[in-house]
Amino acid sequence: MNTVLSTEAAIVKQSKKQKQKKAVTIALFVLPALLVYSVFILYPIVATFQYSLFSWSGGQGERTFIGLQNYTVLLADQTFWSALQNNMMLILASVFIQIPLGLLMALVLFSPIKGIKLLNVLYFLPYLMSTVAIGLLWIFMYDPINGPMNQVVQWFGFEPVAWLADQNTAMIAVLLVIIWQFAPFYMILFKAAMVGIPDELYEAAEIDGANGIQKFFSITFPALIPTIVTSSILAIVGSLKAFDIFYIMTGGGPGNATEIVGTYMFKQGFIHFNMGYASTIAAMMFILAFISVLIIQVFEYRRKKRGALL
Repeated sequence: MNTVLSTEAAIVKQSKKQKQKKAVTIALFVLPALLVYSVFILYPIVATFQYSLFSWSGGQGERTFIGLQNYTVLLADQTFWSALQNNMMLILASVFIQIPLGLLMALVLFSPIKGIKLLNVLYFLPYLMSTVAIGLLWIFMYDPINGPMNQVVQWFGFEPVAWLADQNTAMIAVLLVIIWQFAPFYMILFKAAMVGIPDELYEAAEIDGANGIQKFFSITFPALIPTIVTSSILAIVGSLKAFDIFYIMTGGGPGNATEIVGTYMFKQGFIHFNMGYASTIAAMMFILAFISVLIIQVFEYRRKKRGALL
């Protein structure tokens, strides 16, 4: 009896040692990634909120603690609200135009037409280009004198349009470029999701006499809802922290027509050397993105709980 108990105790002890060894091994593999994440993600977020409580010109300048004064000024800053409104326009364009366009492109690639390989390349090409190259390319495309866009406009008998210099058209012009650039990214997400849908479901639907539209809304669309939710989160967060294409193409102008929160933050920090206030703008960007993602996740959790499609 004692021999059996001692054997069981030895087995339990050996099992604990193996679990501890496994935990240590996992920790050693996770530690480098956790260290990089902490240094380049967590610490900048904490530092941003810390700097937002100071009046600071940046660099070696003296920092003066002012508490929440920067946030009070920000809430009354009309330029910030105008920039945020432009970000909202970008979110709407991304969610309601860019994502559906990516879905449509993915559906085209799954259709039985010739030249699918060529379409794969052409569709994905804009996303492979650097943002700087795309910005410079479309500045030329929108050129009021020699730009191809205005040549097309003139062919239809209209006067040339100062796309990037007119407050009425500048934002639309940049939004079109962003949609063109990032729609292929969502195309890849949807295409990957559609590959995972079993062919048996479509075969069964065909036996039941379902047409293409019925198969899409009964099989494809429900299977793509998780991808649509993920795409929406990426689109909203990406729209809130957008910067590069706006800075390259318009710099926030003309006037404040294309000013977004990212370009306004850059100007406050690196042109006006008001780093404390720029950190406040960055902190507000983080808060808005976090709240947006949280709301989407709550709605998605409730949708899954109800078992509904939307």
